[in-house]
Amino acid sequence: MSLEQQFGAIDIYLFDQLLRGRITLRDRVFDAGCGWGRNLIYLLRSGFDVSGVDADPDAIEEVRSLARQLAPSLPAQNFRAEALDRMTFPDACATVVISSAVLHFANDDAQFDAMLQGSWRILASGGMFFCRLASSIGLEDRIRPLAAGSRRSLLPDGTQRYLVDEPLLMKYTQQLGGQLLDPIKTTVVQDQRSMTTWVVRKN
Repeated sequence: MSLEQQFGAIDIYLFDQLLRGRITLRDRVFDAGCGWGRNLIYLLRSGFDVSGVDADPDAIEEVRSLARQLAPSLPAQNFRAEALDRMTFPDACATVVISSAVLHFANDDAQFDAMLQGSWRILASGGMFFCRLASSIGLEDRIRPLAAGSRRSLLPDGTQRYLVDEPLLMKYTQQLGGQLLDPIKTTVVQDQRSMTTWVVRKN
């Protein structure tokens, strides 16, 4: 089996968490905004208890198909076409929540907060919240807010994203009752965008 077959197109920073032993077979892993399952291939293949949601019904059908192939014992209802702020999964049902390239699609502060609160709600005390999202860090002089005071901005690559920064992430870490597991880390992609990794333990 090739590495691509085993791991798929897994986010390299999520792979880092696996290598460091922070995600194990004892965990209940939830992908909040799973898309087409790029971060789930290894987990499904390895026998993890995996669930997830995405707002795109076609993406959920693809993930269910993937699960039938790689983890046929998982119920189809583990994967649902739902918005993050209106999920039907119970509180504290997961010990690891993955939020990879999802929250930056929020249109404004209220939607960002609702998406984040929905993702955090299903995380059990002591669990890990792994988040990758677009930020303004390192690109402060190269982004253009779409409206005065808005975090929704135009990036150098021409895309529009809701952009966080370090003060906002630290504020949410405290408000949510969390603790940073790693320092906030940011990768600046030249002339394109900035992506930040935020890893938090729920108290």
